[in-house]
Amino acid sequence: MKRIHTFMAVCLLLVCLAPAGSAYGLPRIRILATGGTIAGVGASSTGSAYKPGQLGVDQLLAAVPEIKEVAEVTGEQVFTIASQDMTVADWLQLARRVNELLARDDVDGIVLTHGTDTMEETAYFLNLTVKSDKPVVLTGAMRPATSLSADGPLNLFDAVVTAGAEESAGRGVLVVLNGTVSGARDVMKTHTLDVETFRSPNTGALGYVSDAKVHYRMDGEKLHTAHSVFDVTGLTELPRVGIVYGYAGAEPALVEALVQKGYAGIVHAGVGNGNIAADVFPALIQARNKGVQIVRSSRIPSGPSTLNAEVDDEANRFIAALDLSPQKARILLMLALTQTNDWKEIQRLFEEY
Repeated sequence: MKRIHTFMAVCLLLVCLAPAGSAYGLPRIRILATGGTIAGVGASSTGSAYKPGQLGVDQLLAAVPEIKEVAEVTGEQVFTIASQDMTVADWLQLARRVNELLARDDVDGIVLTHGTDTMEETAYFLNLTVKSDKPVVLTGAMRPATSLSADGPLNLFDAVVTAGAEESAGRGVLVVLNGTVSGARDVMKTHTLDVETFRSPNTGALGYVSDAKVHYRMDGEKLHTAHSVFDVTGLTELPRVGIVYGYAGAEPALVEALVQKGYAGIVHAGVGNGNIAADVFPALIQARNKGVQIVRSSRIPSGPSTLNAEVDDEANRFIAALDLSPQKARILLMLALTQTNDWKEIQRLFEEY
């Protein structure tokens, strides 16, 4: 009888030590599925043609039964789209849902399955608008689920491992593919087909996943998530910002068109160190004089568009994107315009985020 009482006491102690709501002490991870290649289906296991977003979240999870060994997972289908069709309205909906879930005691982290084409943009938007230190991880695939060597299942497993790790808390939104853990601010898609497409040219990866464990080597330095000033609660739209690409022989027509359409901001993806063609420069000055905010960025994938270097940003009231890509500079400018229309204040935000 004494042994029975001792055994019961030990069992009770183990139950008390386990996290609330988790029967086995495993992290509770919510999977939000949005479609993309990871849910894609092709007619051939060796061909490159496929339709994205054909599989639901339950099918994605069923393909990786090993996930049950590292987390308690529940799934939710938010969208069923290819990521090139992701819109600002979709981002706002995702931010609301992620914040709702992270406010709950029974959710320890979130994994979003997402198409790779605009994954870096969604990740950065959430990095600026999520109001929690709990892990948020985006993952996807470069090959559809029907591929002979599909990368989605392992990516999903690694993403769940990362979202469930205590070490992931407070690091901002993360992107996990091909065993690499990247920060949302600096990561970009660098190859159209390679499974090793997501890299961070200016900073390097934050860490990696191996043997069902995440290993971190560094932290990001910019503000994010719980420390971000941006709040999209209740917003149904954001100020419109467009991108104009710089190239040899560029003309001002695209700048003028965005101004005529009432855009609040323009990101110029310039050549070299964010340089602007002589024919385009006056159009940007005219746009700025009409109250349109101008961000000077570069089409080069690494290195900064330096402030007041080859271009006198202060004299022209331009905002230097620094080392943000044009597509991420657009996101930060849209959110900045919900706070202020002071170009100096916006420049400060670009330095902090």
